[in-house]
Amino acid sequence: MTLLVAVDDGGMLAEALRREGHQVVATSEVASLAAAADDLLLGPDAATLLRAVADADAVVLEIRRDTLTAAVVAACDRAATRIIPLCADAPSIRLAEAFGLEQPLPLPVEAWRLSEVLGAAPARPASAPAPHGPRVIVVWGPAGAPGRSTIAVELAVELARGGRHVGLVDADSHAPSIALALGLADEGPGFAAACRQAERGGLDARELSRVSVPLGGSGVDVLTGLNRPSRWPELSETRVERALSVCREWADFTVVDVAAPLERDEEIVSDLDGPRRNAATLAALRGADLVVAVAGADPVGVARFLRAHSDLRAAVGATPVAVLANRLRPGALGVDARGQVRRTLDRFGGIGDVWFLPLDARAADAALLAARPIAEIAPKSPVTLALRRFVGEAIVTAPAADASRRVSRRSARAERVSGGV
Repeated sequence: MTLLVAVDDGGMLAEALRREGHQVVATSEVASLAAAADDLLLGPDAATLLRAVADADAVVLEIRRDTLTAAVVAACDRAATRIIPLCADAPSIRLAEAFGLEQPLPLPVEAWRLSEVLGAAPARPASAPAPHGPRVIVVWGPAGAPGRSTIAVELAVELARGGRHVGLVDADSHAPSIALALGLADEGPGFAAACRQAERGGLDARELSRVSVPLGGSGVDVLTGLNRPSRWPELSETRVERALSVCREWADFTVVDVAAPLERDEEIVSDLDGPRRNAATLAALRGADLVVAVAGADPVGVARFLRAHSDLRAAVGATPVAVLANRLRPGALGVDARGQVRRTLDRFGGIGDVWFLPLDARAADAALLAARPIAEIAPKSPVTLALRRFVGEAIVTAPAADASRRVSRRSARAERVSGGV
């Protein structure tokens, strides 16, 4: 296995790894690698380091706050190079976990133990299958901009971790925005072209790859939305259904961003068989394996969500719905904001399980300014960490284990309330 050892005074470790049968292409002071990835180190030394990252199967990296940066992780992701974190203390372990790295090893580390870890998983894994998870995930929310598109983007990026291939689809027929938020050209073919090909029977995985746009090296391919809302008739019900059915075979997960309205006003006004503007949203919801329903975590946002929730349940039938309360902050709700939202949704909507995303305006603004996902700009943002927990609890885990865990949590709460031990 080809390795890059980025450990201060790592010469002895590199020599021991060579005796274990590994090829060490370079040894580097940790700060030099971070400086090269952050464009702070220029010239031939930086080029040599980045070339070594691209040539290596794995980077053995000493974790410190000044060495593990988003640029280092991005450089390794682009080259499909595995990071083996070495941590000397508790803060470095928390930092590695915040970036989603695998189980850290203690520093100093024996070469034989490191060799065992290197052989435990393939260095360049192919696209990982979705473990016990839904294939098509639709992100919906009521009117009022509760953060549907932002959550769809962050959800797609989070699901792509671990080598999964994720499709991000902008099926909003009223106000498509994913291409604008990510700095992608919206004049390309995108989802509308995929829908047209699906109607003709010519859509397959190869065609979806052709009309999509890769989001950097994240493993996310974006099917951009309509560049003009007046083109909404192109997203007909039949086209959307067929296109999403092909997406199931194209990607491990497909995240679909849809518009807020669920009304069928056109059917009331006219019984003629014509285009329906909300058909794309309704077709996506009917074809979903999971619906992520986004509510604004403030009095107005919760009220809007509860008014539309019954229409959502009528549209999705028995499809599971996971509720995300977005932009939680105490200023809009006072004391115990989380508890107030939870109790209100439970009392007036019968919604028992709610996940919360905190407000991080600085990270959201920085991501919008850079036209990149929050997870890439601010990997330690509370939003990123909360969404990672949501993915692990509501999407990627086995349903049976997740259900038993929630039952045990409810039982524990009931015992505490009743005074049990």
